[in-house]
Amino acid sequence: MGRTGKIRTTATAVAVAVAALALPGCTSAPASGRTDSGAASSPAAPGSPDPAPPSTSAPSPSRSFPLSTAPLTIPAVRTFEPARGPGWKPAPRARVVVAPAHAAALADEGRALARDLKLGYAEDGGPVRPGDVALALDAAPASGAKAPPESYTLTVRDGGVRITGPDDAGVFYGTRTLEQAVRGAGSIGEGTVKDAPDRPQRGLNLDIARKNFTAPWIEDRLREMADLKLNQLGLHFSDDQAFRIASVSHPEIVSDPHLTQAEVRRIVALARSLHIEVVPEIDSPGHLGAVLRAHPALQLRDAAGRAVKGAVDISDPAAARLVDELLREYLPLFPGARWHVGADEYQALVVKDPQASFPQLAAAARKRYGAGARVADLATGWLNDRAAVVRGAGRTPKAWNDGFFTGGAATAARDIEVEYWTGKEIGARPPLEYLREGRPVVNLNDEYLYYVLGEPNDFTYPTGRRIYEQWTPLVLRGTEAVPARYAGQILGARLAVWCDLAASQTQDQVAAGIRLPLAALAQKVWDPRPPQPTWSQFTDLADRLR
Repeated sequence: MGRTGKIRTTATAVAVAVAALALPGCTSAPASGRTDSGAASSPAAPGSPDPAPPSTSAPSPSRSFPLSTAPLTIPAVRTFEPARGPGWKPAPRARVVVAPAHAAALADEGRALARDLKLGYAEDGGPVRPGDVALALDAAPASGAKAPPESYTLTVRDGGVRITGPDDAGVFYGTRTLEQAVRGAGSIGEGTVKDAPDRPQRGLNLDIARKNFTAPWIEDRLREMADLKLNQLGLHFSDDQAFRIASVSHPEIVSDPHLTQAEVRRIVALARSLHIEVVPEIDSPGHLGAVLRAHPALQLRDAAGRAVKGAVDISDPAAARLVDELLREYLPLFPGARWHVGADEYQALVVKDPQASFPQLAAAARKRYGAGARVADLATGWLNDRAAVVRGAGRTPKAWNDGFFTGGAATAARDIEVEYWTGKEIGARPPLEYLREGRPVVNLNDEYLYYVLGEPNDFTYPTGRRIYEQWTPLVLRGTEAVPARYAGQILGARLAVWCDLAASQTQDQVAAGIRLPLAALAQKVWDPRPPQPTWSQFTDLADRLR
């Protein structure tokens, strides 16, 4: 998005507003030649009657308003046009009003805002009254330009608020801006907010396989994410340690404790109401230890007969049938647009010579892809086959970057989104290689965005300050950004919680530990410009908005 003069002016207004946090309240002197509303007054017309003689009593001073400042929110609003006026705050008779024509789309957003601000709610088609908040869809703004998805316009004028957007998600984010402004300051200033996210995928990745997180705790994180305008929760629920969602097709693999399918449906329903997509992950062909405890015959073994931790034998058709049965069972439970098929850290590919160590995999690769095929080609075939299952159900597949290989007989399907987390694993390539291939990429940089319980393997807990001051979505690996020309291929980012040493923190400690990193991430994926407030000002605001 180009930085026009208006945007630069707006950014300055936001900085002034943040600086004003530390200043006492003040009033402005009456503006010369202005009415109470702030509009310029008109002189008497020629030929009009002489004005009445001045009163001998002292006149009442006309009320004047200072120029408003942008609402203070996380993430910060991207543009704000200030105005003079009283602004808006909740009043006893104020309502949230949704026009009947938009009730089917916006009733949930309207009721949620009314509940949050303790207002009435109406969708009866009556007139909007002073003090009301009106919500509406507006697919064709006055400018004529098509509004981007998830964008909104919030206007405070004439004692009321109007929030419009091209879709219900945008209107919802407008309500979050209003709710945060009222929570932090008690009111919102006169003027117009025009806002939209920079990246379409923004969120949190949660490992519930290695550590059990309760349904209420997950629901609390969803509400926290919605307040930050985050829209994606990755749910990694199968790993070597446990399988954490009840199964009808294979109950023998499920660990205790676990989420029931009824709990999952409630989580997904809450997420949808908050415009958050839940992206499930059954990781394969590695990280399947919990499944293999119930199905040991599917375990990968090397040429010496040694079992390989967490890995299924991808030359055995029974392994593919089992994983596909699980995918097909859980696909209806998660109706979102995307599905994560894993593909990382398959241990057959971390040895010096996979073909010699796993002759059965090498033979299967040659049978499928020809004489020169390698074990990596068979792993690529596994990835493509699982991607085909979820694609057939209308989902876009995702996979970890170290599951993509180059230079072989098989190539990963082009529509699989690359979830880039590391360049340290065997087989992992620098981010530029994926981008040059034209692949879509999501940023889960393990340098900044990995919250690994117990901090094993040289991981350290990420700090919100490092994310806020140093990281951008272009920083996919380590601390170096890729060229800006690839920005359009980077779909967004998620903060990832991994529970390698599950007992290292309680649920409450995890929630506290990710609060500021998640807020910092939300700011950086919403607005590509360097944030104006200092880190200290940002944390002060985050504390006020809790």
